[in-house]
Amino acid sequence: MEIVLASKVLRANAEVADENRARLEALGLVTLNLMSSPGSGKTSLLERTAEALGGEMAIGVVEGDIQTTRDAERIERAGLACVQIQTEGACHLSAPMVRDALGRLDLEKLALLFIENVGNLVCPAAFDLGETHRVVLASVPEGDDKPAKYPEIFLDAAAFVVNKTDLVPHTDCDIERLKADALSINPELWVCALSCRTGENLDAWLDWVRGLVRTGNAQG
Repeated sequence: MEIVLASKVLRANAEVADENRARLEALGLVTLNLMSSPGSGKTSLLERTAEALGGEMAIGVVEGDIQTTRDAERIERAGLACVQIQTEGACHLSAPMVRDALGRLDLEKLALLFIENVGNLVCPAAFDLGETHRVVLASVPEGDDKPAKYPEIFLDAAAFVVNKTDLVPHTDCDIERLKADALSINPELWVCALSCRTGENLDAWLDWVRGLVRTGNAQG
């Protein structure tokens, strides 16, 4: 019974995700689903992206958290349009949650939309939200075993960002091992190691995002 129930839930979610995707693609709107464990730096990456790209393009954010509006407040202070989703215990965002949030954004004015998923390396992997691409983050303090231990979240991702490289001298994290394990799961991943705090290699991320927006807008 549990397997049947899970199948029904995922099927219903997939139907709404397809609706979300069609809506976003019709606008030529690139949508990135950011997924990571708690504290990897998704919100920090959005703040730095807003700082660098906010003057070039209109960016919106759907912010997912179990409780509080603290991350959404940070996003708004960074100058981005933001809609908060509080899941109140759910460990992931779902396509219906995102559909409702999209109705509260002026999508036609946006060139880029981020969905900051709930911090979790398991549940978000199973739920399509209608995004253009998935981006997985990990941070140096978490160690270098996350791809090996949580492979499913990397399977459908387009990019893997390793954050907090400034902390490498203070940990035993092997970034090359992180990259190699992730690429062994998904050889098509675009991989970038950076530091949101110091700005190290942030330009590589920004250029990747710019390229997606140029392609997405051309297709739209």
